[in-house]
Amino acid sequence: MDRTERPNPARVVADADVLAADLLCGGPADATPDAERLDAAGDGAAARAALDQLRAHSWATLVATETLLDDAEAVIVDLADPGLAADWRERIGDWATVVDPSAGGQPALVAAHAGPAAHILTFEESLASAGSGANLRKHLDVSVRHPRAFARVFDAAALWAAVHDAAPDEYPGPDRDPRA
Repeated sequence: MDRTERPNPARVVADADVLAADLLCGGPADATPDAERLDAAGDGAAARAALDQLRAHSWATLVATETLLDDAEAVIVDLADPGLAADWRERIGDWATVVDPSAGGQPALVAAHAGPAAHILTFEESLASAGSGANLRKHLDVSVRHPRAFARVFDAAALWAAVHDAAPDEYPGPDRDPRA
């Protein structure tokens, strides 16, 4: 196995499509659906719900590469406009931890490897398939999920406890406004 460093469970990569969907999903910025209504919500709402989980916790990290951010910016330019894309790029650069890739390849996988991140959020079904997962685990210890699945299983208290070597009941709750 090509695993020199264990991935950090609090480090997450969002593929370009997920980043763009989070920005462009529409509706009020504070209208993230709760877990019970997430199944009925569209992919944009699922992306927002998943990324809001990260934005709400300073100890959780969005990991990206410049190539991944370039791809997301291009999607935003295509679907919206260059001004919005430029504003997004500036803001995401303040939030995401940008890592240097050691090799080329699928941008989310490259970012997860360089991160090292334990999770990839994507709408790309071929990347999230069982077969792909089995092949990936030979080289990279990563969980690839649809943002809806990630938002559904995200347990902030358990993850905080694991990252901070503490008990889940010591979890202090979210420490940031995800919509700020």
